[in-house]
Amino acid sequence: MFAVRMIQLIETHAGKLSEELLYRLQRSENCRELIRRVPPEELRMRTDEIYRNLSQWLLEKTQAEIEDRYVRLGLRRAAQGVPVSELLYALSTTKECLWEHLEEEALLEDPLELIGNLNLLHTVGRFFDRATLAAARGYEVAAHRAEPDLHASVRAR
Repeated sequence: MFAVRMIQLIETHAGKLSEELLYRLQRSENCRELIRRVPPEELRMRTDEIYRNLSQWLLEKTQAEIEDRYVRLGLRRAAQGVPVSELLYALSTTKECLWEHLEEEALLEDPLELIGNLNLLHTVGRFFDRATLAAARGYEVAAHRAEPDLHASVRAR
């Protein structure tokens, strides 16, 4: 029950969380190319989507759906020329903003709620870990597509 209330709290404050995340990314030395190369509206929409639809991502989406979404994100960011380190930093910062919000807003009312809280945090952490791995795979696919056919160049000699 507590985990459901926590997710509702996050989704209710999605706009605030998204604004905080964008503020951090825009001012970070670690995201210069991300901010420069990704259209602001796309970045805003993407950050808001994560927080606003958190219950769907955690409770309804399969591993394959998460992987598909984030591989495509990795491909898109690679095509936009965003360094992989900046995408991974942005995903990490997304999780960090969420954690800090939960620390500020969602204090435990009852020690028995601790189990629900721990389960939710584990699930959220697992989601971000899977999203990060899938986004990195997207970069690998993009890099593989960009590699010249070495065998063809050897055969041409």
